[in-house]
Amino acid sequence: MKYTYYPGCTAGTTSVEFGLSTEAVCEALDIELLELDDWSCCGASSAHSLNHELSLSLPGRNVALAQEAGLDTVIPCPACYQTSLSADIALREDEAWRRKMESMLDFRYTGQGRPRHILDVLSYDLEIEAIQARVTKSLEGLKVASYYGCVLVRPPEKTGWDDAEHPITMDCLVGAIGAEPVDWSYKVDCCGASLTLSKSEVVVTLANKIVEGAIEAGADCIASACGICQINLDTRQAGVEKVPIFYFTELMALAFGLPGVEKWFGKHTVDPRPLLRERGLLT
Repeated sequence: MKYTYYPGCTAGTTSVEFGLSTEAVCEALDIELLELDDWSCCGASSAHSLNHELSLSLPGRNVALAQEAGLDTVIPCPACYQTSLSADIALREDEAWRRKMESMLDFRYTGQGRPRHILDVLSYDLEIEAIQARVTKSLEGLKVASYYGCVLVRPPEKTGWDDAEHPITMDCLVGAIGAEPVDWSYKVDCCGASLTLSKSEVVVTLANKIVEGAIEAGADCIASACGICQINLDTRQAGVEKVPIFYFTELMALAFGLPGVEKWFGKHTVDPRPLLRERGLLT
């Protein structure tokens, strides 16, 4: 299977573990990621609050670049996924906007390919048996709370996920690699996102509420599908009991027995290695 790949600005910086584990897992599953040549920032962090036209034009350029391959585009970051999805929908449905973008970027929009989050691709483009067949080290005994965050699945009329309030897509993937998905009530609660610098006290409150919810549900750890969510939950824990925060792709890489996994874990603020060694998942 082939896809174009938009890593986004954080895959090589603040969420480097997400970028590396995404690429490693895709390679292990024979998924070829063709990185967009000359891709640019989608403006997800601030463009939408400053200039609506810019917030569509920036990701619109990447949509135009991706169209040349005629493939769906894999995107790890939920914010990048959302901006790209919004731009693609605008190009599909707003004729005036489409003509403006076509003139500006010198291309003709055909609607071939669409922006998709990596969780969507790994969950729905592969048979569950293909995931299970790649597992060399079952994560049996590890209780995982799947955390989607508030951006990835909303608004439902745009994203089309299984359920905007209680999704189970990641839970099924976690189960496929042998771990035990924990049912809990904070799957799509907001962690504070980019308020982490401007209003850190708000983020501390929100993040700790989520972590405490996972602990109450009996989870050993939390699996995230978002770079900002992972950082907020990983760095803002104030309780005595600390919970490791993984990217779901890191857990898949661990189950697949891929090299380099332990180095990624060493980048986490809450070190997950003692938990994994206790469960016999790391030597």
